[in-house]
Amino acid sequence: HEFGLKITDIFAYLLRTGMKKFARSIALSYILADFAGSSVAWGLFYLFRKYFIETRLYGEYFQMEVGYKFWLGIALIPLFFLFAFAMAGFYSDPLRRSRLLEFGKSVVITLAAVVVLFFVLILDDAVGSYSTYYTSFFVLFLLEFILTYIPRLIITSVVSGKIHRREAGFRTLIVGSRQKAERLVNEIRSEKMPAGNLLTGYLSIRDNGKEPLRGEVAWLGNVNDIIRVIEEQEIDEVILAMEEDEYGQVESIANAVCYREVVVKAVPSMRGVIAGHVEAGPIYATPLLRVSYREMPRWQYMVKMLLDYSIAALALLLLSPLMAVLAVLIRISGKGPVIFRQERIGRHGKPFMIYKFRSMEDDAESGGPQLAVRGDKRITPLGRFMRKHRFDELPNFINVLRGDMSLVGPRPERRHYIDQIRERAPSFNRVLAVRPGITCWGQVKLGYASDLDTMLERLDYDLLYLENVSLFLDLKIIFYTLGTIIKGKGL
Repeated sequence: HEFGLKITDIFAYLLRTGMKKFARSIALSYILADFAGSSVAWGLFYLFRKYFIETRLYGEYFQMEVGYKFWLGIALIPLFFLFAFAMAGFYSDPLRRSRLLEFGKSVVITLAAVVVLFFVLILDDAVGSYSTYYTSFFVLFLLEFILTYIPRLIITSVVSGKIHRREAGFRTLIVGSRQKAERLVNEIRSEKMPAGNLLTGYLSIRDNGKEPLRGEVAWLGNVNDIIRVIEEQEIDEVILAMEEDEYGQVESIANAVCYREVVVKAVPSMRGVIAGHVEAGPIYATPLLRVSYREMPRWQYMVKMLLDYSIAALALLLLSPLMAVLAVLIRISGKGPVIFRQERIGRHGKPFMIYKFRSMEDDAESGGPQLAVRGDKRITPLGRFMRKHRFDELPNFINVLRGDMSLVGPRPERRHYIDQIRERAPSFNRVLAVRPGITCWGQVKLGYASDLDTMLERLDYDLLYLENVSLFLDLKIIFYTLGTIIKGKGL
């Protein structure tokens, strides 16, 4: 009491941090198990090839040659399978796994990965007959599937057991009317096979009563406090338990939390009014609908990340002579730093420092935040040339390598302007659900934003991008951005 802490507060804190560490440790366990299983599988397959194929083919006694090729395969082949499994989403959301779904995905992904590996590394090996190909393929698939799926199944079963015993789960916030919320609490508490909801608190829609729900679920405020509660309580899931006449609140709640790292679910009676994708949950648990906006397929997201890092690294390497020349010209053209650093708001509303070549006078914003406009006298002659060809944004590739930005995504803004945009367009929060980009659909169409109205117009294109997000759309935006750079159509 002297330090303002209660035993319950300490326990709640340990539970919050413990669950996040538990989730990370489980994801790491999957990765290590798959790497170890793939290593053993490749080693046994190497042994099989040497003993059953090469000995018969060459008529020599079997000799296990553990040379550099063997160890290279042991180290690199598992990385290939890890990449394939990661593209399938095996390491994301480790506490929400379905053993039945995982079995099917494991068969398909392992089969596809083995096919690729077979055609790349094994097809040109010397064989006595074509039947050897089929035997090799079957043995490699069987070894890889058994030695990766069984450990994964064991880990998933252990985690499921902890969730069913309520030893692990997701910190859950209920939002809605008291009567419906209490009914939901009773259903969750009486589940024969709990889905992992650890009830943390309750937010009311209308009433301001501070009494907890039945089942001792604390009242934490009203719906206007949702962001504060999510941050303070480190909420993992939000469940909307609202009455028919409270549907008007759904869109505002969705806009408020859509960029947070939380899963939003709702009671089934709301299926007809919720905007976005609706996905049914576990059959044996309390029936809830998962509400989420459209996301890029997992394999496309993995390819997008791979392209982000590889293209950014390659661009910094190939364009380093140009960047060195620009740095020298900026240094001799006037006072101020070569690299301009400024705080921007990124994914999940987290701030980061963006890097650009300085294109304005050093004291360009001495009077406060001010957007650049055409003919802006604060822009230096060199800066005008750089902005036309987007050369000022070349250091953005550093932000991509740091994980702050992507090649394609909504342009990051300053908090000063975000607060103004939110007042006129609450749906802006959806933009913060994804990693910001060096280029975007709105920038290709409209160029640099010179005022708040242009920002709002660009927001329409950002939302359109989020509704149609795909790897193909990213490639189209990159293609048109290159045209803008070549033609010098920037500000």
